[in-house]
Amino acid sequence: MKQNLWWAAGYNLISVPLAAGVLAPVGFILPMSVGAILMSLSTLLVALNAQLLRRLDISPSST
Repeated sequence: MKQNLWWAAGYNLISVPLAAGVLAPVGFILPMSVGAILMSLSTLLVALNAQLLRRLDISPSST
């Protein structure tokens, strides 16, 4: 959960300002299609990370 939380926070700290046009004055505008791809990629990464957690043995006897 912590990995997914950090990934989501980092993604939002970077991508939301880009999507809002923070870099528009210097000529960088994020196309909507790229934003949609990045959002889908973020969802896939979080889902894959959650699947990886299924392999982790967190039972008390393993510590």
